Amino acid sequence: MEQATIWVDAPPERVWKLISDPTRYGEWSLENQGGTWKSPPGPGAQFKGRNKRGLARWATTCTVTDYQAPSRFTFEVHESAMRWGYILEPRDGGTTVTEFAEQIGRPILSSRIALGSGVAGRDRVAIRMANIDATLAAVKKAAESRA
Repeated sequence: MEQATIWVDAPPERVWKLISDPTRYGEWSLENQGGTWKSPPGPGAQFKGRNKRGLARWATTCTVTDYQAPSRFTFEVHESAMRWGYILEPRDGGTTVTEFAEQIGRPILSSRIALGSGVAGRDRVAIRMANIDATLAAVKKAAESRA
């Protein structure tokens, strides 16, 4: 599992509104270009994600598995069999935000082929960590700018 934590000078409710809205992920991620809800937000909801890395472009189908405002937001990506999530904890007048990614199964065949080809990058662990770090820094900036 890859994960990183950052402290944000904003209340958990403000941070929750950001991280639980995949339509905004494109503002923060190095790879994700945003998402579109396919059903109303909540446990079991689905959204489509759009991603790019270099010349590679791909879409994903994601299902929300943990939706506990304002403390947890987790979703699973069907194609890659990855679980991504956020844990928010109040601390020192702000919020500690942990983002994580973990492999939960075997990716579908088309994902295995793409991953094996390196079209989306060879070191996916390093790429995920760079994405996590960039996303957390950008969420911090966005949440704190609304203070």
